[in-house]
Amino acid sequence: MWQGTRALVTGATGFIGAHLVRRLDDLGAQVHAVSRGSTARERWHQVDLSDAAATAELVGRVRPEVVFHLASEVTGVREPAVVAPTLAANLGAAVNLLTAVTGTGVRSVVLAGSVEEPRDGAAPGSPYAAAKAAATGYARMYHALWQVPVSVLRVAMVYGPGEPNLRRLVPYVTAALLRGESPELTSGTRLVTWVYVEDVVDAFVRAGAGGEAAGHVLDIGTPEPVSIRHTADLIAGIVGGPGRPVYGAVAARPLDRTQRSDIEPAARVLGWRPVTSLTEGLTKTVEWHSKRV
Repeated sequence: MWQGTRALVTGATGFIGAHLVRRLDDLGAQVHAVSRGSTARERWHQVDLSDAAATAELVGRVRPEVVFHLASEVTGVREPAVVAPTLAANLGAAVNLLTAVTGTGVRSVVLAGSVEEPRDGAAPGSPYAAAKAAATGYARMYHALWQVPVSVLRVAMVYGPGEPNLRRLVPYVTAALLRGESPELTSGTRLVTWVYVEDVVDAFVRAGAGGEAAGHVLDIGTPEPVSIRHTADLIAGIVGGPGRPVYGAVAARPLDRTQRSDIEPAARVLGWRPVTSLTEGLTKTVEWHSKRV
């Protein structure tokens, strides 16, 4: 199904986006990658998606059959100053893209949502969570009002090889331990839901392949959350060496909640389940970082 398919991938230089582009290349898709920066790759487009006119021009030029929207401003910062830029990068860009594809005959649009989106009427825990939740609401509206074949995959905490951002937990802990240092963490009691990056890519490819996902909001994660402490201790056991995580050295962020993912709808709609255990995925991740520290 993918051979020759024109697929537009936003956020293509990001962690998930780069993995997805490689997978689509392997499947024979004609991948048009989008990022704010330029690269030497063929069919690479440097576009600011918060610019509605530029977004419409991009869609008109590429005429994508499938769109994967992963461009995002991911931040856990709880400061008023980040509200406006987070809103523009996460909600504004999504609305501009959905508007641009409306009525074009696009076969499938897949938006990357987040496990941080609030459930059961809870207040968003951060500007990022609020913007992602709003983008999900708009996606549902575009599907209901104008039949845009859009789905949202609410992705859990993604980890794996190729994640260079040392501010995120797994890369930070892994790199510190590989250097023989002791990473400083919160109490470690918070429960989070991890999912390996290649499993996430599997879900996106399945969602983009056919029309079954349209109109759905699906959790992409693992069935049971685990604590930060358990995760960091697993990494320490894999790395070995003298370093050990130091718990309680950093204050917890406000409104950090337990994360849970209900993956049964994704199993029914996409036939998707994660296949990589946390230990297996962390082992591959440590191997990748060990070649770079």
